[in-house]
Amino acid sequence: MTDPRLSDLLHQIPGLKVSTDPGDLEHHGRDWTRRWRPAPLAIVWPASVDEVQAVVRWAHGAGVAIVPSGGRTGLSGGAVAAHGELVVSLDRMNRVLGFDPIDRTLTVQPGVPLETVQNAAREHGLLYPVDFAARGSCQIGGNIATNAGGIRVIRYGNTRQWVAGLKVVTGTGELLDLNRGLIKNASGYDLRHLVIGSEGTLGIVVEATLTLTSPPPPSQVMLLAVPAMDALMKVFAEARHSLRLEAFEFFTDRALRHVLAHGAQQPFEETHPFYVVTEFDAADDQAEAAALGFFELCMEEGWVVDGVISSSDAQAASLWRLREGITESLAPHKPYKNDVSVRISAVPAFMAEMEALLSEGYPHFEVVWFGHIGDGNLHINVLKPAELDNARFVEQCEHVTTLLVDTLARHGGSISAEHGIGLVKKPWLGSVRSDAEIALMRAIKAAWDPKGIMNPGKLL
Repeated sequence: MTDPRLSDLLHQIPGLKVSTDPGDLEHHGRDWTRRWRPAPLAIVWPASVDEVQAVVRWAHGAGVAIVPSGGRTGLSGGAVAAHGELVVSLDRMNRVLGFDPIDRTLTVQPGVPLETVQNAAREHGLLYPVDFAARGSCQIGGNIATNAGGIRVIRYGNTRQWVAGLKVVTGTGELLDLNRGLIKNASGYDLRHLVIGSEGTLGIVVEATLTLTSPPPPSQVMLLAVPAMDALMKVFAEARHSLRLEAFEFFTDRALRHVLAHGAQQPFEETHPFYVVTEFDAADDQAEAAALGFFELCMEEGWVVDGVISSSDAQAASLWRLREGITESLAPHKPYKNDVSVRISAVPAFMAEMEALLSEGYPHFEVVWFGHIGDGNLHINVLKPAELDNARFVEQCEHVTTLLVDTLARHGGSISAEHGIGLVKKPWLGSVRSDAEIALMRAIKAAWDPKGIMNPGKLL
């Protein structure tokens, strides 16, 4: 460690784990975007709130930028350190601190993986309902920083709904204890909700108190083959009317092809344009009869041309793999991703416009759609041809993204549904937020982080 700043850091915080190993810099300086070359100053692994505060105070005094780092499963460049930043990894702060059976809350450190939280809740006969495919590698601190959504938003909402309290270290090293797990707290601005979704630009989450809920009744999973885009919303409307939905997801034949090539099992003899995976309560004979009636009606109306209902946990997991395995199966193709949202009622018109726009804008690229259609969130993945230079590929994709943003604006949508703005979507923040809103956001950041050291260049 030849940089004198790091010597000073270690002098001020004896025992702090620090690395400048090239492998560590490469690994911890990037997220799933893989677009920017990592170039951090160093990686530090604080093991306590006191150490986080000490690191931030040192960075504040030395004028060194900080990138908070969790599981780095984000897709917007929010955890990239490409300009000499100090990466503050929360990997060592990975303990479940306590469970309160009366409040039904779980208090955890920020480096706890989502799956660990889910398992801890299950051990107490309860449920932490936020869920998505990266559950084993993403961390709670990152979930909070991006207000993560996932596959069960239709029933349970986003991460925001399940955060009862936060402890946060601001850009000056001050520790804030926000809301303290209260259900009712009408004592002014709820600063907890400023932190949720702030992408590490206001401070570092060092502790979270999460609300748990009762587990749902037994459920079943249904996979449906849908012949046309305009039938998707008809199936959703009928499912929401007839069933108690846990999730309602869709993907295209192209997405299925990649998942099958990645090892999933073929669900039907024939290939169809669209597929729906839905999970719903099946607690009794009446609920199961409702599911059968829903399926028969969809078949009679021609909205669905084939389907299968899970008869075991193993089959349910196999059906879910067809949806949850998409991102992993596409990763080798270095996809350019758009994570957008519109009101649920606007989904059909938006999808029709987008299909035409993408066909014209990407005539030689493969475009793969999937998403949480039940909450208006669509994922558009443009796959990079192997022979095309990455910079040229991104340039072409960003041109079409500008057109997509115009379409989103007409439909009142957002360029980022659940992955944040980060670096990737920063040029289009103004399509979602007004100048007045952005000015207020800058003022808030200046109050929390007066020297601008917290994840600079991201979001704003």
